[in-house]
Amino acid sequence: MIRVLIADDQALLRGSFRLLVETAPGLEVVGEAATGAEAVGLAASARPDVVLMDVRMPEMDGIEATRRITAAESAARILILTTFDLDEYVYAALQAGASGFLLKDTPPPRLLEAIQVVASGDALLAPSVTRRLVAEFARHRPSPPTVRGLEELTSREREVLALIARGLSNTELADHLTLSPATVKTHIGRLLAKLHARDRAQLVITAYETGLITARRH
Repeated sequence: MIRVLIADDQALLRGSFRLLVETAPGLEVVGEAATGAEAVGLAASARPDVVLMDVRMPEMDGIEATRRITAAESAARILILTTFDLDEYVYAALQAGASGFLLKDTPPPRLLEAIQVVASGDALLAPSVTRRLVAEFARHRPSPPTVRGLEELTSREREVLALIARGLSNTELADHLTLSPATVKTHIGRLLAKLHARDRAQLVITAYETGLITARRH
């Protein structure tokens, strides 16, 4: 079972998410939080696999809550949910350790799929939207310092990292590079280890921040 924590300051939305999650096989709700502070506390006590995290909440926003949960080395993956498709807070949330980003009007089947994907750590959520957001805000940031460890990557690992940042899935990576799926997973595992990244979302951030790929308008 994938354990899900729902964090949103609107009771109606929390209830809707709960009903949706509890009707899906293999998923269960282990708690609800109305504030970021409550989310941090429940992440520690309920030990969820995935946290559905609203960005704007009272007392402590979703970004700070995400930062505290990941800083505590929680195994929980954070899936940011927001009403706005061009929310400047999303980039900060990814930097804080969020594993994905979706709009609240995402169709229910896709949200359930997103929870499963984030729990597995295999893919970045809503890649087209997330790439656009990361690219747009990276464009306005000052030239960032090189992230330690990038110089240790092989040419193939750099290529894989750049393609991940462009939103390619494991299957697409295997096809594009003419590699087996197992070899692709090995490369990704090495990237995560060398760059000290939690998941693919953090690899995307690194690719932009180090200038490995340039931001493009979509």
